[in-house]
Amino acid sequence: MERRKKIIILAVVSGILFGLIEILFFVVVFFISGEPQMPGDKVALVEITGPIYSSRGVISEIHRYKEDNSVKAIVLRIDSPGGIVAPAQEIYRELTKIDKEIVTSMGSIATSGGYYIACASDWIFANPGTLTGSIGVIMRFTTLEELFKRFGIEREVIKSGSYKDAGSAYRKLTPEEKKLFQETIDDVHSQFIDAVFEGRKHKKLTREQIKEIADGRVMSGKQAMEKKLIDQLGGLDDAIEYAGKIAGIEGKPRVIKKRIRRSLLERLIGEADQAIYNQAGLRYELSL
Repeated sequence: MERRKKIIILAVVSGILFGLIEILFFVVVFFISGEPQMPGDKVALVEITGPIYSSRGVISEIHRYKEDNSVKAIVLRIDSPGGIVAPAQEIYRELTKIDKEIVTSMGSIATSGGYYIACASDWIFANPGTLTGSIGVIMRFTTLEELFKRFGIEREVIKSGSYKDAGSAYRKLTPEEKKLFQETIDDVHSQFIDAVFEGRKHKKLTREQIKEIADGRVMSGKQAMEKKLIDQLGGLDDAIEYAGKIAGIEGKPRVIKKRIRRSLLERLIGEADQAIYNQAGLRYELSL
């Protein structure tokens, strides 16, 4: 009888220990990967929030979900006014390489570079009051020439070519420099139109139709729907449900999302990127 009690106690203790080990393993995997490892087919949620001044984090997530066979679809949650051109193009390009369903859900705002990225998806959701569109490019220059003259500040420049200091805050742009920058703006604007044309082919939008509204105008989600720039009115839950449906997931899709944990170094790098963004001239962004 005593021996039987010991066996029962040992079995119970072993079961508890085994359960604790399983929980510990789950917690370790969670904290290493940044997301819970759930069995079965999943929809991955990638958030793009705020000004776009770096592509590193988003592309890292995209690559992870691209290689994860359990992820059958990706939902982009875009809440961004746009940002620097190159990072937006890098994110767009990586998304076009994915052989999985991609659905975009627009939050409060998805303009300019935010809309550019959305064009890489198979289907776009927006709320009726979402601000979107703003298909355009902008460069800003601040001229302090008159202020310097007032305080008697002079500046001499030695340069290798006539355009090397074009855009300097110490003097106004020359007509030739304005023409040069306008040509650059027009080229990048054309690239934006190309991306919209490729992304909205299923709506049979022609380049001429896109050019008519690619003048930087901002529009509501409802207006964008009328212009065929988005596919459906709805929120994030609608986008997730739709992504699961077109990916062939039965029932309510399991959603995984990267858990953001930024070290002090990452925060400092982020602030440095923000400083670069503030100084950069060429942007896809909403100007208010």
